[in-house]
Amino acid sequence: MKIVKRILKIVLALIGLLVLIGIITLWIDSSGTNYLEIDKNESVSNNSYLIKNVNVIPMNQDTVLVDKMVYIKEGIIEKIGDTIEVDGIQIFDGEDKYLIPGLIDMHVHVWDRYELGLYLSNGVTAVRNLWGMPMHLRIKEDVMEENIFSPSFFTTGPKLTGSEFIGDDNLNLTNPSEAKDKVISYKDRGYDFIKTYYGLDKEVFDAVIEQAIISEMDIVAHPSQKVPFSYHLNSQIKSIEHAEEIVQQPLQFDLDTIKLQPIIDSISQSKHTSYCPTITVFNNIYQMMMDDSILDSESLKYMNPLIKMDDSKRQFDRWFNAKQEDPSTVERIKKQHDFHMTIVKKLHEAGVPIICGTDGGIGVTLPGFSIHKELDFYKEAGLSNYEVLKTATVNASQTHAMMNQLGTIEKGKIANLLLVDENPLVKLSTLKNPTNVFVKGRKLNRATLDSFNAKAKNRKNLVATALRYLENLIIEK
Repeated sequence: MKIVKRILKIVLALIGLLVLIGIITLWIDSSGTNYLEIDKNESVSNNSYLIKNVNVIPMNQDTVLVDKMVYIKEGIIEKIGDTIEVDGIQIFDGEDKYLIPGLIDMHVHVWDRYELGLYLSNGVTAVRNLWGMPMHLRIKEDVMEENIFSPSFFTTGPKLTGSEFIGDDNLNLTNPSEAKDKVISYKDRGYDFIKTYYGLDKEVFDAVIEQAIISEMDIVAHPSQKVPFSYHLNSQIKSIEHAEEIVQQPLQFDLDTIKLQPIIDSISQSKHTSYCPTITVFNNIYQMMMDDSILDSESLKYMNPLIKMDDSKRQFDRWFNAKQEDPSTVERIKKQHDFHMTIVKKLHEAGVPIICGTDGGIGVTLPGFSIHKELDFYKEAGLSNYEVLKTATVNASQTHAMMNQLGTIEKGKIANLLLVDENPLVKLSTLKNPTNVFVKGRKLNRATLDSFNAKAKNRKNLVATALRYLENLIIEK
């Protein structure tokens, strides 16, 4: 009996030690991102001031409002005019640069708070996270309480899948009752949207939609192969994700523009449906097959280390092996990417609202930086610069009611803004290096933004990320 007690004491001591080590690891990682805390940055905490000498691109129309003044009051756009007088207010000189709404990435996967700084440094002032975990609710709370510099943060709950689509990243639904319970639970926990994924059959999908209507939660759909593609045009589903899903499901990998057109027409007739193509993440499959050293590239030093070690490596190995077994795979992937560009072109021509999303944070798709590649693809697909900018501003903000205060420069909108050197309606690349990013009115200059990049590069938080992911597995989804 004494031996049993001694063993139990040793086991409990080891468990206690592991818990203590975990707590210390998470505390160290949290301390590593204290540079994002607003109360530690008093010099940029002011969110009321007057901007003068600035050219405004409002994005509610294709125009430039030349040499304007913009009054920001407590993080909200109060007034835009030729002359504005406010007593006792700080004046910020726009130096004849261009003021545009901050960019919105509508499809990301956030793994740590370092990535919040990466998004800001690239001009992304709002994100829609599409794989919700408990840590995202904590980020959302800190953002809403204005404790940290971060893009405006919106998140779905865990991904809802069918019973046979097994994976620790999925919530497998087995019946309609369970589906309704999960929607109710995610609403109560504070998630913003429902994410539907592979394997949902009609009975379970109907239950998700029915409860989402009752719970007033918009659905974001990664299409399920268990129902017709047209099923995802339900009015409660506000956006459909990934151009490749059109290729994989209704077209069955037949890259036929004639067969594509009826699908495009059906989407265009659904006036509540936006489409998020995520061209970049699929194109990165091609990039991996073209560059055998991509995992050692300088850019991959900005990826979360756990994701780089696990997901990035697995994806690279998969496609490296695929091209070794069949060299024609490289050309097949390139042709599918080109067809995705055709899909974007035809969606745009049909009047479907395209919303910019990158799938940043997985594979080799960098958080923040990738949005510029995504926008360039839309330009290549035939959109004008104004139409490209709409995908990451006004189109994105109109997708969900809770995002309506973003996306344009108008009275009453949140002051999530970018100040850039050149006119992006002429030169899109100016977006890559904003001189200032405004987050709820608080001004971050280029030096501060560059420091966010430096802090995130080669970060050593693999264990901390693993612990947060473990939390997601332990806590009931």
